[in-house]
Amino acid sequence: MARRDAYRTDLTALLAADDGAAAVRGYLAERSGLPGPRANLELVAAFADVAPGSLARELARSDDEYERVCGVVGLGRLLVEAPDGGSTARSLVAALRGAAVSESWREREAVAMALQRLGDADPRRLRDVVAAWAPGPDPLVARAAVAGICEPRLLSDPATARAAIDACREATGLLAAVPADRRREPAVRTLRQALGYCWSVVVAGAPEAGLPVFEELGPPAADDRDLDWVVRTNLRKARLQRVLVAAERAIE
Repeated sequence: MARRDAYRTDLTALLAADDGAAAVRGYLAERSGLPGPRANLELVAAFADVAPGSLARELARSDDEYERVCGVVGLGRLLVEAPDGGSTARSLVAALRGAAVSESWREREAVAMALQRLGDADPRRLRDVVAAWAPGPDPLVARAAVAGICEPRLLSDPATARAAIDACREATGLLAAVPADRRREPAVRTLRQALGYCWSVVVAGAPEAGLPVFEELGPPAADDRDLDWVVRTNLRKARLQRVLVAAERAIE
């Protein structure tokens, strides 16, 4: 948090200058961590905390990947601040939905981070977005829904945990409905990958509600290797193993 605070202080000072937008873009470029294995996510969060709406929107459309990540997460803060149900909120949700189908995995992750900001501030609005996105039909939009809501800190709210379970179930149904000849498409594989960890997160966060629903998935049909992979991959997660052990002890 100390680094994020320092970044916020620096960015706020830069934004006060006459050439604030240009100075901020230079600051982001110098400290992005890219090219490299890990982008500077603390700086992303700090930018999203303080960026004017116009700059967040501008960067969300940038040709530069890191700037887009910063801008998209900034859209999450703008959505929190926008009146629920108004045209501004609708346009922001549409922009996030568009970013969710980006070819850039970092930009897709930024959408999940933006949704989590909404969930921190207004869980009901997050649930509404996720309920609209999780059924698809676009696998990447469904992936954004489950990746956004299946965040441990959000699942302490029972209604959000229930919504996360429902989202995982809807997105799994979407995967199951994809014809065999389309299962190798990148978007479908990306959804499968997300389901390979999201189920374990949501079951660990809400075991009493989540475990029975997860158990309904398995053993999956022998002719659906993707659902089999989703179940088996989650079963290997330590967080889900702890839930299963606790459930077994409760029965004994």
